[in-house]
Amino acid sequence: MAVTSYSAAASPDQSELKRWKTQAQHVQIIRDNWGIPHVYGNTDADAVFGVLYAQAEDNFNRIELNYINALGRLAEVEGESALYRDLRMKLFINPADMQAKYTDSPAWLKKLMNSFADGLNFYLYTHPQVHPKLLTHFEPWMALCFSEGSIGGDIETIDLKQLEQFYSGHPTLMAQTQPEQEINKVDPEPGGSNGFAIAPSLTVSKHALLLINPHTSFYFRPEVHMISKQGLNAYGAVTWGQFFIYQGFNSRLGWMHTSGGANVINEYLETVTRNNDGDGYVYRYGAELRPLKATTIQLRYKTDSQMAEKNVTVYYSQHGPIVRKIGDQWVAVRLMQEPVKSLMQSYSRTRAKNYADFYRVMELRTNSSNNTVYADADGNIAYFHGNFVPKRDTRFDWSQPVDGSNPDTEWQGLHEVKETITLLNPSNGWIQNTNNWPFTVAGANSPRQQDYPAYMWVNPENARGIHALRVLKNHSNFTLDSLISTAYDNYLPAFEVLMPALLKAWDDTAEANPLKLQLKDQIDLLRNWDLRYANESVPTALAIYWGQEMMKKIDARAKEKKIGKSSWAVFDFIAANTTAQEKLESLFFASARLEQDFGSWKTPWGEINRFQHISGAIEQAYDDTKPSLPIPFTASVWGSLAAFGTTSPSKTRRIYGDRGNSFVAVVEFGPRIRAKSVLAGGESGDPASPHFNDQAEMYSKGGFKDVLFYPDDVKKHSERSYHPGL
Repeated sequence: MAVTSYSAAASPDQSELKRWKTQAQHVQIIRDNWGIPHVYGNTDADAVFGVLYAQAEDNFNRIELNYINALGRLAEVEGESALYRDLRMKLFINPADMQAKYTDSPAWLKKLMNSFADGLNFYLYTHPQVHPKLLTHFEPWMALCFSEGSIGGDIETIDLKQLEQFYSGHPTLMAQTQPEQEINKVDPEPGGSNGFAIAPSLTVSKHALLLINPHTSFYFRPEVHMISKQGLNAYGAVTWGQFFIYQGFNSRLGWMHTSGGANVINEYLETVTRNNDGDGYVYRYGAELRPLKATTIQLRYKTDSQMAEKNVTVYYSQHGPIVRKIGDQWVAVRLMQEPVKSLMQSYSRTRAKNYADFYRVMELRTNSSNNTVYADADGNIAYFHGNFVPKRDTRFDWSQPVDGSNPDTEWQGLHEVKETITLLNPSNGWIQNTNNWPFTVAGANSPRQQDYPAYMWVNPENARGIHALRVLKNHSNFTLDSLISTAYDNYLPAFEVLMPALLKAWDDTAEANPLKLQLKDQIDLLRNWDLRYANESVPTALAIYWGQEMMKKIDARAKEKKIGKSSWAVFDFIAANTTAQEKLESLFFASARLEQDFGSWKTPWGEINRFQHISGAIEQAYDDTKPSLPIPFTASVWGSLAAFGTTSPSKTRRIYGDRGNSFVAVVEFGPRIRAKSVLAGGESGDPASPHFNDQAEMYSKGGFKDVLFYPDDVKKHSERSYHPGL
């Protein structure tokens, strides 16, 4: 029976309501026994309507927050502290501009955007108990504000502190910190992802295999299945509120995105002076002085009693918005701004049927922040390092701000896909990327660094990359299960550099040093460790706590040398650039910390490293007194392929992960798709749902469920079948 009451959302008119109900009749949602929505529609637009409705059922809160953030309206919910986060978004996203772009979009894309908004609005209509924080009505153009799918995205690379410093006072008088103080910081837990593609020559079935292993914050993406009579049949992870499968597969091929492709965001140093008439600013470009464009942006924010407003005048050069200052020069940032083409590419890849189709989609060149690992039913495996790559003069160092007054620093169009770093069917039979550089993607068959400009890659080699090379090299007879085992190999390669350095430090230390005797038992234990993690492993816990102490000790030195925590070089740096005394002191402090928190430094890793999901809140709160599960795998920084780490400030004794393995899948591309997957926690964000935590134990043990891809299998394991809202 149709629900006829209204929610806190805007009330629809009768024609709108009739349209929603008619479209809902064309959509069937089947929830399987894991709560995964399989959305069937007559058209692609119907499938989009249904998948947004299903997402809202599972976690409307996350959908709304993603769009509040994308629209630059977070301060209206969270208060004045979010003002400059909103300003950062509004520098690039203007509703009027997005509305115009929507109007000019291809008809097929407008239909999908219309269904995106209709599906969310129909959900709010049929769920009067849901009270949005801010967005009571969704508009089709809003889909263009959040079109790429990555965590953060390009805009969020702009430093908020420096942005606020620039625009909170008199910008010509502001003193700014140097960018490397922020950009090259040693992260508490770097993000990342793993993608492996295996050619038929190395598989038992003689079909290509794909590992999809994004390392995101937990619960950032649910698992969905979209099917239409127009040929859509895509399965995988969708970012909350988007209508395309971001990382996944269809009946013919699959794709996995890893971040850290080419250098695609550039900063320009603008030489700015007051205009001669004292009204506004000009900046130097060649022999000219050009006016800076000034625009007033209105920011609304919540106070204790009402809504308040703040108007900020922002500035743009021809390169982009001014975001900070270095010395006397202002800094403009240039990045990709192609929301229509980006949304077209994100959706179209889900419908590609072969490598040629997929390549044509890649030629839209708007996947700005990602690499792509690919496999298909024809037996192809492929790699694309980045996709949106501006052509630039190689005389300049594009990792640093360049001279905006020099016309030679202008972008010179985009590289064709064939000019970028790509690879198709390497003879070794496998491809891997772990957010590392592209020059080990296929071992000895990888692209050569000397063949490409330096701006075509950003990240160095990392510990996961070295690990991936080892587990894939000389491996054959892959199956789905052995690919899972490979992806969860429990070796920690970082410690093959760090452990010998620590053991040598102890061996070389004089007997008279008090630490020599105090640490003998710890050293004996670590000397016999096989460098593999396990829940019951005491040396895993001791080594990681020691490694964390060493990271803190070298933090300032690593920043000075511009060594990031996620690169392999940091381990060589620790081994070579810290004294024996520093290494032993760090082991002493690590032992003391374990003693203080757990009563003994001989505490197994699984007692410390835990998964806990007890709240539907976006910001999770953890509690040592409440149930949790042991997790054997570690933070990715140590080279753990299966990653489990945290960025949350510790308020507990135990470590509770909030990012790493989130949605993981393995796929075999035979005449029939075979796939397995797992989510951290479960599909639903509602603690009252049976699917809030039903995958947690399986997740904690590296287990997987069978993906239900074909209608007969879906119906056989159906928990509920329904039309949206009806």
